[in-house]
Amino acid sequence: MIYLAHGASGNATSMQPYVDGLLRRGMGAATVQLPRGAAERALDPYRAQVTDYAGAVIGGHSFGGRVASMLASLEPPRGLVLLSYPLHRPGRPDEQRTGHWPHIACPVLLLSGESDPFARVDLLRAAVETLPSAELITYSGVGHGLLSVIEGALDQVAAFVDGLPPSS
Repeated sequence: MIYLAHGASGNATSMQPYVDGLLRRGMGAATVQLPRGAAERALDPYRAQVTDYAGAVIGGHSFGGRVASMLASLEPPRGLVLLSYPLHRPGRPDEQRTGHWPHIACPVLLLSGESDPFARVDLLRAAVETLPSAELITYSGVGHGLLSVIEGALDQVAAFVDGLPPSS
């Protein structure tokens, strides 16, 4: 099962196109509703919505992916999917949100637009090197959001999940 949380300005419904696409690919998928505010405040609500955490793939778009990555750094799920990870605030590339990344022990898939103001692509490529097991896929001409490339992005997510070792 894959659980996907929304960005800071969205809600669980905004992740429905991703869930629907994964369901069409024969995967179990569900949305996660997060509270507004600090990412640290959203850890417990995210975790409470995931059953069989050790066997689950967690992730989300932007803020939802950040929360999922923080959760994964504390307790490893089967896998982690980060859609448009907010590496830094726009115009603040020196304030990267990756201090917890070296503690993520599960495989990670990152999908990002190369024109995302929240993740300068050169910095994102360098930051991915701090993850023990990660793959980064970028999309030329795409900003902060993947709806314009959703079908290809979901094909990548499905292949990533299919390639994960079985949960124990």
